[in-house]
Amino acid sequence: MIVYQSNKENFLKDVVDRNIEDIVVKWVQDKLKINVGRSEKDSWKNSLREMYFVLEDSDIPGDSGVAIEYRIPQTSKRIDFILTGQDGNNVEQVILVELKQWAEAQLTDNDGIVVTRFQHGFKETAHPSYQAWSYASLMNNFNQTVYDEHIQINPCAYLHNYLDDGIISNSFYAEYIAQAPIFLKNDKVKLREFIKKYVKFGDKKNTMFRIDSGKIKPSKSLADSLSSMLKGNKEFVMIDDQKIVYETALSLARKSSFVANNVLIVEGGPGTGKSVVAINLLVALTKLGLVAKYVTKNSAPRDVYESMLTGHFKKSEISNMFTGSGSFTETEENTFDVLIIDEAHRLNEKSGMYKNLGENQIKEIIKSSKFSIFFIDEDQKVTWSDIGEKEEIIRWANGQTAFVHKLELTSQFRCNGSDGYLAWLDNVLGIRETANVIFDRNDFDFKVVGSPNELRDIILEKNKIKNKARLVAGYCWDWVSKRNSAKNDIVIPEYNFEAKWNLASHGNLWILKPESVSEIGCIHTCQGLEVDYVGVIVGNDFIVRDGKVITDPSKRSRMDASLKGFKKYFQVDPVKAQKKADSIIKNTYRTLMTRGMKGCYVYFLDKETEEYFRSRMTR
Repeated sequence: MIVYQSNKENFLKDVVDRNIEDIVVKWVQDKLKINVGRSEKDSWKNSLREMYFVLEDSDIPGDSGVAIEYRIPQTSKRIDFILTGQDGNNVEQVILVELKQWAEAQLTDNDGIVVTRFQHGFKETAHPSYQAWSYASLMNNFNQTVYDEHIQINPCAYLHNYLDDGIISNSFYAEYIAQAPIFLKNDKVKLREFIKKYVKFGDKKNTMFRIDSGKIKPSKSLADSLSSMLKGNKEFVMIDDQKIVYETALSLARKSSFVANNVLIVEGGPGTGKSVVAINLLVALTKLGLVAKYVTKNSAPRDVYESMLTGHFKKSEISNMFTGSGSFTETEENTFDVLIIDEAHRLNEKSGMYKNLGENQIKEIIKSSKFSIFFIDEDQKVTWSDIGEKEEIIRWANGQTAFVHKLELTSQFRCNGSDGYLAWLDNVLGIRETANVIFDRNDFDFKVVGSPNELRDIILEKNKIKNKARLVAGYCWDWVSKRNSAKNDIVIPEYNFEAKWNLASHGNLWILKPESVSEIGCIHTCQGLEVDYVGVIVGNDFIVRDGKVITDPSKRSRMDASLKGFKKYFQVDPVKAQKKADSIIKNTYRTLMTRGMKGCYVYFLDKETEEYFRSRMTR
């Protein structure tokens, strides 16, 4: 959607004569229905005046098109400034300018990510060049007018307050800077020359209007690229009932429309291949020319599957096909053809960092797409705010007159295909009574070890095989290394054992990075993912006394948001609060102990709990 559209000549007049920021505020409020705060208004005032000085050059045609705060269709993303025109060969050219008022930034180890100061302090954000390049990729890959008519998109970033300190221009970000050049405080002339390189003549064809009216459809090159990446990838081969779910979903996708919405609920326990089907569907639906997105509340599965499809750890154009579950609070009805929600049990009611946006994520997802596919395992709800339940999905689907379909994935491909291990685990963790009271070691490579050092040694050895062994733990230790990298997080003094949580250096890709085998993952970075061998440290939030399982929320780290809301609810209804916390803690360890396809090794902080588990296994 175009918020402000004019030409260069009139834009310059609006800056000088009419307070450009007031014009933009009015249009944003009228067209996007967004309330504008003082800080955003000031940013327009400052940044657009800087663009005035850049464009004040007679060699840049006065009838070049200007668009401000253009919202890319089917997203909430807005491009700060766009200039359109034609080059010397009369080819249509579009200049995208990401405007920033930053004056400083900090380097990170995460691809395409920097740290900078915002209103409420420092936080991680996308590098401006990556941001501009990703917007260009969206237009190149999903706007039919752009790719069919060969309109050239040229992204860049302009940080008009930033003096080069070697950080924002660091070689670590070279790949994205090459795709979208970055211009700093003293680069006004360089930005002007960049624009003049592409825009020799004005906009004769109303380029932005045509782009805005263009059909949103994945390009053939994107679809072909995805298909080739999936072929031969053994991680994503479908078997048995996975194929049934896949074909049913494709059939429903073809039938769904503005007047015939469908919802498919796919239930399946750990290792039944929910994510395998989800990724195959993402590729197949894109090949059919449908606009589909893979959605998870947790960012870890998105990051890992995206990197597996691209074949490396760098961010890619495929990033635009992966999104969080809180992305649909402002999305118009039936915007997407298909939304694929993996780990749907992790959906929340509200969205946003402060849980203050939207009404209900399930409702917003169903409303935003003609067809929604929810992959769900209610026994993997592991935080206080998780609301993903089958009945809740059905309720919202019925409320929006969507047809509901239900399927189940039952074939077990994790834990060596052992349904017996999963049933025993439910029993021994106190989740539900099953017939599997004693675990037969022949069913699956499960072992209780006597020290965290022994656990680490086993995982280090197993990881030498295929880089598919990792350590995880219950969130019973504070993340102290976040502020002081010299410190370790998981410290067990009696064994002289120390380790860091994985989040510091590799982010969500720790499960793929070979050197991260010495780090420890938590529920938030491993749920929805799998390895061949997993080593689990069980904290004192889960203990056994006289054969009875006891969970203790107070033993969880104060930095873990999983039980946020417990104390408040406990004041209202202590019985229900304790029951819900008990379920979350048990489900957490059930999830951690089912990440391994071939083996799981466990160390218990509490010795009586260790002996209890040993007693429930064959000798």
